[in-house]
Amino acid sequence: MSNPALSLMVLRTSQMEASLAFYRALGFSFVEEQHGSGSVHYSTQLGASVLEIFPGEPAAPLNRKAGGATMLGFSVGSVDEAVSAIKDLGAQVVTAPSDSPWGRRAVIVDPDGRAIELSAAKQN
Repeated sequence: MSNPALSLMVLRTSQMEASLAFYRALGFSFVEEQHGSGSVHYSTQLGASVLEIFPGEPAAPLNRKAGGATMLGFSVGSVDEAVSAIKDLGAQVVTAPSDSPWGRRAVIVDPDGRAIELSAAKQN
């Protein structure tokens, strides 16, 4: 049996335009899709994985440290530029950009309250 690999992430949002703007500010490009009579949603390819944003019902965001909460992590070209772009949208920064043994990182919050870690490889 081969090792499992992530192939699909589906994010539900009640704030489609804000979510698309947020993830586009991080550098994602989306295409609009609809399969049969299903919901119009947006999709982007991340290497061998697909990230989709689907409409969802309004709900209170989970405490980002509570059971059931999810944190996503994305590598970006520049953590500082990405954080600046999302700050222009009014997004929350949980952990400002800083250097770590693994490179530069920051934690931000998307429009639906999901924690997102941004990282860039350490420059030699």
